[in-house]
Amino acid sequence: MIQVILPFITAIVLSAIAGYYSVVGLALIFPGSYWPIIVMGGALEASKLVTVSWLYRNWKTAPILMKSYFTVAVALLMMITSMGIFGYLSKAHIESTVSVGANTVQLKTLESQEKMTRERLEYLMKRAGDPATASKKLDKQIQETQAELTQITKDKLPLMTEENKLMADVGPIRYVAELLYDKNDAQFIDKAVRVVIFIIIFVFDPLAVLLLIAANMTLKNLQSEKTPDIIVNKTKKKKTETKPTNTIDNFFVDEHSEVIPKTQITNMTGDFK
Repeated sequence: MIQVILPFITAIVLSAIAGYYSVVGLALIFPGSYWPIIVMGGALEASKLVTVSWLYRNWKTAPILMKSYFTVAVALLMMITSMGIFGYLSKAHIESTVSVGANTVQLKTLESQEKMTRERLEYLMKRAGDPATASKKLDKQIQETQAELTQITKDKLPLMTEENKLMADVGPIRYVAELLYDKNDAQFIDKAVRVVIFIIIFVFDPLAVLLLIAANMTLKNLQSEKTPDIIVNKTKKKKTETKPTNTIDNFFVDEHSEVIPKTQITNMTGDFK
């Protein structure tokens, strides 16, 4: 029985997870009707599993039109589930990309300010010549520029720390992307993420559906194996319950047969009277 229960539970768990990703992903695709999409997606996911199970159990007896419609509906529902999963995982990747991008923009802005401040400081230092003989106004400008440069350096430190952290988070997919695409390509990480998402979609929901079919198949085989045993046992029981009849033929036995008991002979004599 474990051969039925284990695939069935695995199929339900996979379908539940795929359904969650799909429903949330569809709701993100249609944000204007979030909760109606959630309800609709959940009902469709449950209907898909029931349809697959019923279709397998009644494939030989169901009408052709019903089988055709159910098959097409299950295929379309699997495509919808895959679309929702793609939307969910894509949003997760986009959010991480946006975080990295925003941090990178701030860091580049500070780097540009730092470059301009250094150039201004170099210009002021050239004008001053000997700082000991520089005018008070020029000396003040130099000190303000140095303070600004120091502040920019302080502002850069947390951004650089966050940049390293974010790069560590996307590090695994970056290594995968470098195996598949040229790292000089600006979109090589996004392309690798799409490939990974498509692989997940190809395995996720179809595997859940096939596991549900496998559980039904195993259950059907177990039921067909038990049915002949029950019939044979009933037949044997009926044969053992029948009592032997006392007829004249029982007297004429061959040499290998058992001797007829006296009680049966007496009963048979009474029958002849």
